[in-house]
Amino acid sequence: MENELINFVDFERVDIRVGTIISAKPFPEARKPAVKLSIDFGGEIGVKQSSAQITVHYKPDQLIGRQVCAVVNFPPRQIGPFISDVLTLGMPDEEGAVVLIRPDHKVPNGGKLF
Repeated sequence: MENELINFVDFERVDIRVGTIISAKPFPEARKPAVKLSIDFGGEIGVKQSSAQITVHYKPDQLIGRQVCAVVNFPPRQIGPFISDVLTLGMPDEEGAVVLIRPDHKVPNGGKLF
């Protein structure tokens, strides 16, 4: 994939926020192995749902209390019987399994990437 240049105004339109996972459950109905997440983004945004293909490196019970980054201004997406409100962000490891993006230190929920 060729890198397409965008301008800074385009980047500013992507609303990336930090939130804390408050619930994580297996999602066996998904086509690819996934986890259903409830993420608290604080007062302005509230709690949102996300489906994340993170089963290689993470067990649902290990995710509770972990902060993650997510795009919060994409339209909701239907994934099987589940509505995913936000896109939880991650990067692929050497084998392509997702590793979550998160802050190094605890920050307030709802904090915006800039």
